[in-house]
Amino acid sequence: MFRPYPIFIGLRYTAAKRSNHFISFISLTSMVGLTLGVAVLITVMSVMNGFDRELKERILGMVPHAVIKHYGNMEEWQSIDDLASEHPQVVAAAPFIKAQGMVTHGSGVRGILMNGILPDEEDQVSIISQHMVTGSIHDLKPGKYGIVIGQILANYLRIGVGDKVTIVLPEASITPAGVFPRLKRFTVKGIFKVGADLDSTLTLVHMKDAAKVLRLQNGVHGIRLKTSNLFKAPMIADEIASKLPPGYYSSDWTRTHGNLFQAIKMEKTMIGLLLMMIVAVAAFNIVSTLVMVVTDKKSDIAILRTMGASPKAIMTIFIMQGTFIGLIGNLLGTTAGILLSLNVSSIIKWLEAVLGHQFLNADVYFISYLPSQLLWNDVFIVCGSGFLMSVLATIYPAWKASKVEPAEALRYE
Repeated sequence: MFRPYPIFIGLRYTAAKRSNHFISFISLTSMVGLTLGVAVLITVMSVMNGFDRELKERILGMVPHAVIKHYGNMEEWQSIDDLASEHPQVVAAAPFIKAQGMVTHGSGVRGILMNGILPDEEDQVSIISQHMVTGSIHDLKPGKYGIVIGQILANYLRIGVGDKVTIVLPEASITPAGVFPRLKRFTVKGIFKVGADLDSTLTLVHMKDAAKVLRLQNGVHGIRLKTSNLFKAPMIADEIASKLPPGYYSSDWTRTHGNLFQAIKMEKTMIGLLLMMIVAVAAFNIVSTLVMVVTDKKSDIAILRTMGASPKAIMTIFIMQGTFIGLIGNLLGTTAGILLSLNVSSIIKWLEAVLGHQFLNADVYFISYLPSQLLWNDVFIVCGSGFLMSVLATIYPAWKASKVEPAEALRYE
């Protein structure tokens, strides 16, 4: 079978034997370094993708994609709710009443955000029902003054379902005894756990109870929208608001939580660039490997030249050797990175069980496990970049090999 001799010789040099064990060892270390760099980069980027996915699903599953508000109270909210629901890219719409205040129980006091909701409609726009630890938002009945709170807040106040808490609102009530903040006792009907700071600040009550506490005669504070495309939410909300009379305006998640996701995107980019430098260092180790091979094989190069090999053929020999090292290193690294990315959550759980230590505490972090999401675009970019750097690293040593003069190399042979 015909094999082009530059390719055959280049592959043979990669697996040098006998007196060239050291060069084989250097080739192996270059290959291993490239494998580790590619594998780590793919795994870390997958973990970053996993955190990004969890944040989007959990936080943006709880906070509104977009809201329609009025500079005053929204009294004719039913018609606006119907108008918003008619938009082809609006999945669901629900009214809400929002207020800031404090919750107290015993000696514990914590600042909260109180949301007045309609439980049946809230199910259409929020994922909270999927993350209830105890109780249900459907236990919120008008006139019963029930409240649903997050697990971190429940742990802080040391309360559970059935306990009483006092909500303190900043609005003052004037009584014969003087001016007092507005207070109301609520009964805990459920506890949820979705993660992040929402578990420590967000509380839910029935919308009619919230209206009574805030003394709203009629109307709501806004209409919450859930859109089919998260990233088109600003445009969708603007389209709906433009059809409403003056005084109505829209807001969306990019104004309330956009900075968080921009920070995650920037962090992923910077970590990717830093780890790509590791891949670059491993790839350019091929330079030192080929330089040593060229030095060791000067006499062989001279003999090939005297037998008629062209400088181009000599370059091809060493380019093939470096390319083979880079190809194998990238393929092994990509395979290892994919396997690690798909199993990193299980590996971390196994380590936690063996060491008896939890790396991600749910009381500190918004999730208790290490998420991972493998994106094939990342795999192709990492593998392609690593292979390209490997090929580029071969050019200088191969060029130096093509410049070897036969007479000079064989003078002392």
